[in-house]
Amino acid sequence: MEPQLQHRVTDSVATVVIRHPEKRNAMTAAMWRSLPPLLEELAGDPAVRALVLTGEGGTFCAGADISTLRGSPEEAQGLAVRAEEALAAFPKPTLAAVRGHCVGGGSQLAAACDLRFAEEGALFGVTPAKLGIVYPASSTRRLVSLVGPATAKYLLFSGELIDARRALRTGLVDEVLPEGELGKRVAEFTRVLASRSQLTQAAAKEFADGRTDRDDHWAGQARASGDTAEGVAAFLERRQPRFGWSVPTSG
Repeated sequence: MEPQLQHRVTDSVATVVIRHPEKRNAMTAAMWRSLPPLLEELAGDPAVRALVLTGEGGTFCAGADISTLRGSPEEAQGLAVRAEEALAAFPKPTLAAVRGHCVGGGSQLAAACDLRFAEEGALFGVTPAKLGIVYPASSTRRLVSLVGPATAKYLLFSGELIDARRALRTGLVDEVLPEGELGKRVAEFTRVLASRSQLTQAAAKEFADGRTDRDDHWAGQARASGDTAEGVAAFLERRQPRFGWSVPTSG
């Protein structure tokens, strides 16, 4: 089968799988181009309440498949940045489930997710210094926001790989799971995400990403949705809440 992004929706969670096992799931030009429209499709699906990005088999993504990027380095980088930005803008919670190598463009995609869970043995690297590439400003800022300036400089200056435990200490990773337990934990956690208020999640994601001028908008959404009243009632009645607000679909 040719390199591609595969996806499925199960129990309100969309899973996007990077599939190019012959090259450790490196992203081809076609795969970079296909990610933004795929994300737009999934964002508009009311059945989707969270998204997981992962790689096929024992590797997340080893970066870009250079052999398919025939244009200039700037053009190739532009494809990766557009895919990264589309992932960062996805309006519902996103989680990268990382096994094996998460390097180069793979690290860009993982950093663009809201959360990152990794299996023991995973390796992370930001490697433009090995190729003489200027890392994009937006990607650099996103990395700094996760790990701080010192660790970001360590990764960018050296191109060295770090293991999952060090990634956890720096904030690049949120949880590290023993071998064989990542899938179970991701399924468990995304079930939790899917059960929570999309209103709360959407507002929190926007605020955490730096949009701080929309308090009135979200207060209005909360009043109109009835989610707050439902959440309080469910708490008092000791039942699961039935939240009604959902992310608006475009078009």
